[in-house]
Amino acid sequence: MARTKTGPRGRARRNKILKLSKGHMNRHSKCYRIARQRTEKGLQYAYRDRRAKKGDFRALWIMRINAGCREHGLTYSKFMGGIKKAGIELDRKILVDLARDGEAAFKASFDTATAAIKKAA
Repeated sequence: MARTKTGPRGRARRNKILKLSKGHMNRHSKCYRIARQRTEKGLQYAYRDRRAKKGDFRALWIMRINAGCREHGLTYSKFMGGIKKAGIELDRKILVDLARDGEAAFKASFDTATAAIKKAA
């Protein structure tokens, strides 16, 4: 009995991998076996880093809020504690926008937070 080759379906599968590996260097984009290994690894990195990006942005926002707080003479942790005590429900992304663009609004939230800290103490 004759052996069966995958035919059009296999060619389509290989072409899909080679298309995904476009942009890789040398044999990583030309040879199917190597391209498949590199493509799978690249997809693993993409999956991992889509989740890591969220933590990276949170760290960036915390640094920027801390810089804004220290200009007014308070640390990040005390400021965030005051925000929670004051009942202000702004997330870090919005606080960064306020610190960067809306200086008056950030100052108002800062004053509210410091008043909540003094009231609690």
